[in-house]
Amino acid sequence: MRLSIDFRKDAALDSLELARLIAELLEDKKAEDILVLDLRPDRVIADFFVIATGTSDRNLKALAQHVRVELKDKHGIMPASMEGIAESGWVLLDYGEVVVHIFLEDKRQYYDLEGLWRAESKVILSIK
Repeated sequence: MRLSIDFRKDAALDSLELARLIAELLEDKKAEDILVLDLRPDRVIADFFVIATGTSDRNLKALAQHVRVELKDKHGIMPASMEGIAESGWVLLDYGEVVVHIFLEDKRQYYDLEGLWRAESKVILSIK
C-alpha cells in the first residue's frame, strides 16, 4: 500500500493536472519524447510518471531546474526528493503522486520505463 503524502500547497491541482502541467513545462524547455503514463488504479509507486528526454547533461539540468522553479514559484509545490544528477543521464523529481523521470536518450532506452510499466499503465499524453 502506498502512503499518499501531499507535498503541494496548491491543492487546486489534482495529480492528473500536475502531470499535465509538468509535461507542458518540459515541452517549454524543449524536452523530447514526453510521455505521461497513468499508473492508476494500482498506483504502487505513483498515480503518474512523466518521462522525457533531454539532449545533453546541461539540458537535463535545465529541464529539472525549470520544473522545480516553476512549480515552486507559481504553485508552491516542492518535490519530496530529487534523485540523480544530470551527469548520470537520469534525473528524478518525486512529487508524491507524480514522479518525473528526465533521461538522456541512451539511459532512457537502457532503463525502458515505458516497457517496464506497459502492462500496468496507459499513455495519456505523448508529445514528440
